[in-house]
Amino acid sequence: MEDSHRFLQKKTQLRCGVQELNLTAPVVMGILNVTPDSFFPGSRAGSADAVAARAHQMLHDGAAIIDVGAYSTRPGAGEVSPAEELRRLCPALEVLRSKFPQAMLSVDTFRAEVVREVVAQLGAVLVNDISGGQLDAKMFETVAELSLPYVLTHTRGTPQTMQQQTDYDDLMEEVMRYLSEKVNALHAAGVSDVILDPGFGFAKTTAQNFELLMRMEEFKIFELPLLAGLSRKSMVCRTLNVAPSEALNGTTALNMLALAKGADILRVHDVKEAVEAVKLSEAAKAAWSSV
Repeated sequence: MEDSHRFLQKKTQLRCGVQELNLTAPVVMGILNVTPDSFFPGSRAGSADAVAARAHQMLHDGAAIIDVGAYSTRPGAGEVSPAEELRRLCPALEVLRSKFPQAMLSVDTFRAEVVREVVAQLGAVLVNDISGGQLDAKMFETVAELSLPYVLTHTRGTPQTMQQQTDYDDLMEEVMRYLSEKVNALHAAGVSDVILDPGFGFAKTTAQNFELLMRMEEFKIFELPLLAGLSRKSMVCRTLNVAPSEALNGTTALNMLALAKGADILRVHDVKEAVEAVKLSEAAKAAWSSV
């Protein structure tokens, strides 16, 4: 792992076609699902009008990225064919490109063919692959060929099996080694802009999720932007004994912890509250640095 970050410097500007993502301060990625079975109904948008309305609100509230998903990757989610994924995804992205041409769009998919089709139809996007390239061997080469930013997530198995794969000898060491090997593979393929996601909720128990959160600063060794996806997840719901619909306050608390531990991107269902967390975190850092 010691060689994995030698050739990399942490970037504060990521290119996505003609668009640029500025990470000199943390930003918020808003979740927009065009699925019928995402675990939080508030993130679902089932029509063109709903897609436009949700995107408008997220951008108004300060989202820097809109992450569109057409295949629920919650633990135990059902299988969706590539054709069905594209049938859901492309109309939503067309609406977003038409109505919000300046918005930076991210596609939440683990399939290279979906990425290719989306880029062919709609242009550059950021790729958010929860499988770390494990579910499609062509993903890394595709992202490199199309010169796209890539979110690298730690996980095990598939959405259907991941929660049966939470046995680690040393959680942090194994997550770090996994990410190191994948970063090396991405670099070898020619991918220049990589964002790391520790994979909260993916092949992790609640206790393991909290361990990763409290040790997030250790990922700074990679000198890569860091994404935290904690929004309304089971670590909040199980700890507080609440439903996802009641997990906003807990999510905000964990987002503040993630920011303190070095998160550059917060992936959330609730943009306004996350943007406020970023503003308060940055104000506290600025005040502390001037003391």
